[in-house]
Parts: sequence; C-alpha cells; structure tokens
Amino acid sequence: MKDKEYPLHERLIIGVFLAAAAGGLDAYTYLFHGEVFAGLQTGNFILLGLNLGHGNFGALLRFIVPISAFFIGSVSTRFLQHHLKDETSLRSRQKLVLVIEIILMLLTAFLSPYISDKLASALLSFAAAAQLQEFRKLHAGPFTSLMMTGNLRTLGETSWDAFIHHDKKAKAKFNDTAIVILSFVTGATLNSLLGNRLGTATIIVSAVVLVIPLFILHTKEN
Repeated sequence: MKDKEYPLHERLIIGVFLAAAAGGLDAYTYLFHGEVFAGLQTGNFILLGLNLGHGNFGALLRFIVPISAFFIGSVSTRFLQHHLKDETSLRSRQKLVLVIEIILMLLTAFLSPYISDKLASALLSFAAAAQLQEFRKLHAGPFTSLMMTGNLRTLGETSWDAFIHHDKKAKAKFNDTAIVILSFVTGATLNSLLGNRLGTATIIVSAVVLVIPLFILHTKEN
C-alpha cells in the first residue's frame, strides 16, 4: 500500500515529526533537568539501579519522579481512549493529546527558571507517555516514536529481507524505519545545538515540531 492509502495518523509524515519531537524531549531533559529522560524510561530504570548499587539513595527521587509521571501519563491517556473510543472521536482525541503535549512543553519552557528539575521532568514525562500511548501505528504496523531500540531491531531485520531476499515490502519498511530513526536523532541534535543559546527554553523547539502534525490532523481528511 502507498503512504496515502493508510489512515492519516499512521502515515510517515506524522511519524517523522513525532519522532523528532521525542528525540528533542529526551535530549532536553537530559541536558537541562537532572540528566534524566522524559521518554526513555529504560534509561531511567538503569540509572535508578546504578544509583541504588552505589548507595546514592538521595538521588533516587530524581529517577522515580519521571518514571511515575510517565506511568500516570499512560493511565490518563488510556482514560481518554476509553471515553473517546468511537471512530468519530479518534481525530479529536489525537489532536487533544498533541495539544496537551504542546501545552506541557510550553509550560516547562516558561516555568523552568522557577521550578525544580523533578517537576520539569515530570511534566515532560507525562507528555511523552501521552504521545506513546496515542500514536502506536505506522502503516498498520507497530510504531514507537520514543524508543529507538525496537526500531533499530526492525531496521536490522528488514535490511536482511530487503537486500538479501529482495522483498519489496521489507524495503519499504526499512526506508520508513530509517527515516524515523534519523528524525529522532535530528530532534535530539537540534535541541543540543540550540541549547547553548536558548537554555531551558529550548523545549519550545519540540513544541513547534508538534504543531506540524497537529496542523496536518486538523486540516487534512483521511
């Protein structure tokens, strides 16, 4: 199937901007808010374990807060999905999730000088969880815009099928996955480059990136 034959929220253009925003999100919290991750909770669990092992008990809350906020964000978004589950509500729900994300990012940008790193990371972890919970498909297949480990595995698998067995579907999936990974890295790179100038306001970059899929979902029909 061609990209335009899939539902709008499953198309590559949406996945690209979601991945770019997610990459920027994790880079931002790591650089400016206590070296934790908003979306990559695996990293937070590893850092939590390392600090436990070294007896740094005073640092544990730094990792527990974003982990807990991510959990709450997933539950809250699931609540939305339960109450807005019919087909006619799908587009509205997706736009609502993106609006919530953007608001939380802007709040963090403006409040960062006045709030703790823990609260900032909590706000953004909630946002990351909402995105992951709501946008889970790309071209009818499993998709994550936050964690590249699964995407890297898919890239390896499809590279074999595409270039050794000349499978056209695998080649298309290889290309899509490579673009998503590149978008994620680009988002992280942008936040790193602009961080020197914008400081804690750098998260506005990811908010602006999310305006694009929001605009697409608002203006385009399936």
